[in-house]
Amino acid sequence: MTTAQALALAVQRLKAADVPDAANDARILLAHALGIDRSRLTLVLPDEIPPETAAAFDAIITRRANRQPVSQIIGRREFYGRDFIVTPDVLDPRPETELLIEAALAAPFETVLDLGTGSGCILLTLLAENAMATGQGVDISDAALDVARRNAARLDLGTRSRFATSNWFKAVSGTFDLIVSNPPYIAAGEMPMLAPDVRNWEPEIALSPGGDGLASYRKIIATAPQHLNAKGRLLVEIGYRQGKAVKALFQSAGFDGITIVQDINGHDRVICGHLA
Repeated sequence: MTTAQALALAVQRLKAADVPDAANDARILLAHALGIDRSRLTLVLPDEIPPETAAAFDAIITRRANRQPVSQIIGRREFYGRDFIVTPDVLDPRPETELLIEAALAAPFETVLDLGTGSGCILLTLLAENAMATGQGVDISDAALDVARRNAARLDLGTRSRFATSNWFKAVSGTFDLIVSNPPYIAAGEMPMLAPDVRNWEPEIALSPGGDGLASYRKIIATAPQHLNAKGRLLVEIGYRQGKAVKALFQSAGFDGITIVQDINGHDRVICGHLA
């Protein structure tokens, strides 16, 4: 069997399993199985695929057909131009979260706190983009923090970042120029409607706080002023229907200059505010 034939069969299997963008996923997974950069895939398509590679490719296509995310299968996800280690213990970094990065970088900061850091992709990206900054990431999950520390080491950011187990601010001390968070915000009633790639494979604790989905914002926004320096900023990612409710929480907590950033689809995605 040629590599091209193996790829064609894989695409058919993924389409039969209703996997979105089956052809793209199959190519990514084939390059992973072959141990080559995806840019070289076209060059090897006419070649015979080694039996052991064919077997490995078949196994990972089965995993994708079962809707395990590609990032978990290959163990990484690109975010803001860098590769981050991804495991089932952390939320898969998403392109829309890059809006949070852009908004955070729009003003200077020297210290940053990332609440619910997960893979560390937000904190570590901000530190990589701002060579003068230091930061802390906290998470309730020790398994997630292990992933974040591994990512910090890979990006050579271990000396400018630190991580701690904490339920939001519980174990946090001191103040920061910038606080960021992409907290769980999916309402309990919306969980069954999520794609199986998300619902069945990503950690529920990182997806939903239960109830109306706003519990995390209530805790973060009410306490953040105690941990912000003068003129310090708070930025959070939100669900596309939560803008009005989360903005009201910012206002109640005494934030000024509250702005809502929309994504490319025109949906509310990030809310920013600063202390008066």
